[in-house]
Amino acid sequence: MRIQVEGARCQAYGLCVEHAPAAFQLDDWGYATAADDGLVTAPDVPGVEKAIAECPAQAIRRIDSD
Repeated sequence: MRIQVEGARCQAYGLCVEHAPAAFQLDDWGYATAADDGLVTAPDVPGVEKAIAECPAQAIRRIDSD
């Protein structure tokens, strides 16, 4: 699975980092970016799925299902 955080939509809530800290990182201003070029490892998939579902700004999207 690969993900992308749409920077223009992110509102710096930080829920994604709470749900999947290995898959997301926060920049100096608190906005999320996808870690490791967006590649999500199998153990992180449940947290990422939760982050996608619960992102208040709907800024996270899945860009492929590998």
